Amino acid sequence: MALRAAGRQSLVDTVVDQLRAQVAAGEWQVGERIPTEHALAEELQVGRNTIREAVRVLVHAGMLRSRQGEGTFVVSMSDPAEIMRGVQRAGVRDVLELRIALEVEAARLAALRHESADLARMRAALDAQTAFEDPDGQPDSGSLELYADHDVEFHKAVVEAAHNSALTATYTWFSSSVREALVTALGDREMPRIDHDDHDDLLTAIASGDPDAAEQAARLLLDRPKRAVESLLAES
Repeated sequence: MALRAAGRQSLVDTVVDQLRAQVAAGEWQVGERIPTEHALAEELQVGRNTIREAVRVLVHAGMLRSRQGEGTFVVSMSDPAEIMRGVQRAGVRDVLELRIALEVEAARLAALRHESADLARMRAALDAQTAFEDPDGQPDSGSLELYADHDVEFHKAVVEAAHNSALTATYTWFSSSVREALVTALGDREMPRIDHDDHDDLLTAIASGDPDAAEQAARLLLDRPKRAVESLLAES
C-alpha cells in the first residue's frame, strides 16, 4: 500500500495519520508490539527514516512507547492531541456545554476543598480584569484579549480550587478553547457582557463552603451566555 502525501501535507504527516488510524482501529491492541520499521516501510512503501519519524511523533503523543531492544508498543488507542484538535474546532455552544460539565462540578468541589490562597487568586483575577474596562464597565474594545485572559484565570482558579489533579489537567488543555470562544463572544455585540455580579456570587458561594450554592452559582454564570448562543443559532 504505497502512500502519497496529499496537498501540502508531508509524507511523514501522511504516515502519522495512517499509523494513528491503524492503532485507533485496533489493528494492534494496547500492549501489543507494532511491526518493525522495516516491515512498516515495506507495507507503506516509504523509507525507514519516514517510519522512524512518524513513530516518534506518536510516541510523543502518548499512543506508542519504545522499549530499548524490544520494539515499539501500543499504550493508547486514542491520540490526546487529536482530541484536543477536535475540541478546538468545536463551536461556541459546544465549548459552553463542556464548560458547564466541568466547571459546575469543579465549583461544587471547590466549596468543599478550597484554601485561602485559592480564594485570593480568584479575587485577584476579578480585580485585575477591571483595569481593562471602559468607563461604562464594559470590556475595552482594544483590550478584549487581556480582558479574556483574566476571566479565564478566574475560572482556572475555581477549577484548581477543587484540588482534583485529573480535573485540573483536563481544564488546563481545554482552557485555550475557552479563551478563544470568550474572545469571539466579547467581540459580538449580540452576546451578553460578562456579569461581575455572577462571578462575585460564585466566589462568595465557594468561600461559604456550601457546595449546592457553588454549583448553582456556576451553572447560572454559564447559563446566561449559553441561552444567548442558542437564541442566535435559532435565528440563523
